[in-house]
Amino acid sequence: MSPVLLSLAALCWGAVSPEPTIQCDSEPGPSPEWMVRHTLTPGDLRDLQVEPVKSSAAMEDYSILMNVSWRLRADASIRLLKATKICVTGKGDHQSYSCVRCNYTEAFQTQSRPSGGRWTFSYIGFPVEPNTLYFIGAHNIPNANMNEDPPSMSVNFTSAGCLDHIMKYKKKCIEAGSLWDPDITACKKNETTVEVNFTTSPLGNKYMALIQNNIVIGFSYMLENQPPTRASVVIPVTGESEGAVVQLTPYFHTCGNDCIRRKGTVVLCPQTGRSILGGWLPLFLSALLVATWVLVVVIYLMWKHERTKKASFPTTTLLPLIKVLVVYPSEICFHHTVCYFTEFLQNHCRSEVILEEWQKKKIAEMGPVQWLTTQKKAVDKVIFLLSNDVSSSCDNTCGQREGSQHESSQDLFPLAFNLFCSDLRSQTPLHKYMVVYFRDADTKDEYSALSVCPKYHLMRDAAAFCTELRVKQPGSGGKRLTACFL
Repeated sequence: MSPVLLSLAALCWGAVSPEPTIQCDSEPGPSPEWMVRHTLTPGDLRDLQVEPVKSSAAMEDYSILMNVSWRLRADASIRLLKATKICVTGKGDHQSYSCVRCNYTEAFQTQSRPSGGRWTFSYIGFPVEPNTLYFIGAHNIPNANMNEDPPSMSVNFTSAGCLDHIMKYKKKCIEAGSLWDPDITACKKNETTVEVNFTTSPLGNKYMALIQNNIVIGFSYMLENQPPTRASVVIPVTGESEGAVVQLTPYFHTCGNDCIRRKGTVVLCPQTGRSILGGWLPLFLSALLVATWVLVVVIYLMWKHERTKKASFPTTTLLPLIKVLVVYPSEICFHHTVCYFTEFLQNHCRSEVILEEWQKKKIAEMGPVQWLTTQKKAVDKVIFLLSNDVSSSCDNTCGQREGSQHESSQDLFPLAFNLFCSDLRSQTPLHKYMVVYFRDADTKDEYSALSVCPKYHLMRDAAAFCTELRVKQPGSGGKRLTACFL
């Protein structure tokens, strides 16, 4: 069967076959596949991530759950993958352990999604408690056989306390006062007293205010029977109170002695009195008038300066980026010629350059023909970078050895040349193709089809080259090619 028919069959299969999804259920014990010996087993996961999310079954009852997401490794072993098992161990005030098995509804036919990107799945269901360390492990099923490396991955996750922006909505935290905002203000009235003001909570009516400055210098208990309101208490102190810490401890019926404590800072109480206001008001008004006058002068000078600058220097518009695909034969030195030319395009011609050397992974995934076809549609220009000869210094620097750039790109240029040849037969799309040399020479016989394309010698024709690079309409010149092959 021809490659074209095989490609069409693969496309049709991908269009008909549904994408795999997951169905997750609890599985606390070992998986049944662990008892069977398998000839081949899938590889491990590519990535595993965990984050808390807020979920609510009812408006008044929020629950915090763990969002576990994972990515599959893009290799051939994905065809053997049946399920992924996730186990979570929690260590905190209460120990917990639970496992979930997520079965894939369909067998994997491709290493990545047909729409692009890796296969990624997520499961939301493990509950999260505040201030708890979780160990999350995941492995693919079928499991590895006995005495073989298990395909597993694990991460640690420590949940935040009740004052976290997500955890504060958990019922346990709400009962401890996570949503209570006492809005504490504390000020030093004199050397022996501090006044503390705060907003009470409907969860309880008993509070203790403590003043600390390295040591406890004062405290007081309060019993507020009123509905939520603003409470005030004057606390005697035995030391310097300015800058001290105020700790407000509530005693709610929902949390007892283990409620969330809030803190504030003691500052000087604001001074009042007509004598002080009368002495400072004229000076303040004078300073405000001077500051306003200076601000007006500065704004006027800045406006005048900007107006003069705009008149002297007209506004320039930055040209948009040009997307360019550069193809080159294997004999060209990558470091001396291709990299230099790429730097010239980026710095002097505002171009986004695409090189096959930089996209080997995509070429391997898509195939060279598909990759070249995709780039041809996406780019504004295709540049054939040709070399007239190869110097010994270039050979020594580039390294004519196994694994060098010469070997990695030796087949792409003829393939690109033949693939784009259909465009070179007509004058209409010739504006999309350009030929660039770094030395004077005629087009080689095997590249004779490129003679219809505009040719430029760098750096002599640098200005004309950059100008032509931005021309998107086909020119009137050019010869029609009767034969094109390599």
